[in-house]
Amino acid sequence: MPESTRTAGGPDGAGGRQGPAGPARPQRRSRLRRLRIGVASHVRAFVRTPLNVALLVAFPVVVIEGYGAAMAAFPQFPGLAVESMAEMGRVNGAVYAAAFLAGILGLFQSIGAVQADERLRVCGYDRAELFASRLAAVALGSALVAAVSTAVLQWRVEPAAPAAAFGALTLAALLYGLVGMLVGAVLPRALEGSLVLVFLVDFDDFLSSGVVAVDSPALKLLPLHYPHDIFQAAVFDGTVASGDALAALAYLGAAFVAALAVYVRVTGRGGVLS
Repeated sequence: MPESTRTAGGPDGAGGRQGPAGPARPQRRSRLRRLRIGVASHVRAFVRTPLNVALLVAFPVVVIEGYGAAMAAFPQFPGLAVESMAEMGRVNGAVYAAAFLAGILGLFQSIGAVQADERLRVCGYDRAELFASRLAAVALGSALVAAVSTAVLQWRVEPAAPAAAFGALTLAALLYGLVGMLVGAVLPRALEGSLVLVFLVDFDDFLSSGVVAVDSPALKLLPLHYPHDIFQAAVFDGTVASGDALAALAYLGAAFVAALAVYVRVTGRGGVLS
């Protein structure tokens, strides 16, 4: 067979099996495989620590029931905007539990990125793949803590719209997962970062809950403002305001962009954001 015929009909020619899109499919499969491996490794690292699993199960129960018992004993002052203090306490506890646990997960993902991801890039991993794997782990963890918190809440308070309530808790968890990643970039130490998250979530949950009527437009800047409104409406009324949902999704998009920008800068410099 002439050389020209072999070239034209060979693997690299017009009659071959490899064309311009040929190498793209294996590359996409390789990216997906590395992404799955990264997410699985993050999940295994979380589950491998028994304390993490114990916190996931016990923390929502303690917080939701503790908030309910504490607010049931709270006196009914004129400035309070709710009638059933115990139910409102459990609702606030569910939001707090989901947000705090997801924030801690995001914090440790960010700390791990500062410590390891730049070395993984030297080994051939793409920065987008590394960020996507950590973000996917945060998203999975957020859905899990939201599911546990919703289940614990249903034990004592039956939501009027359970699916919408679960979605609102997932949204709150995702937002604080990203906040945790931002805190970990600025303060990549477990104890200090956890204490900062405790303060942030507690302060945010109290002001966003509406237990005490605070008339300030600055409250809309708090991460839990819109998720709280959506969650309370889903639990007590069975409705979801489209305006609140769109505003919460816009807030989530802005937090995602901020987390991505901080991740790129921190892993590129191999240290703390300053």
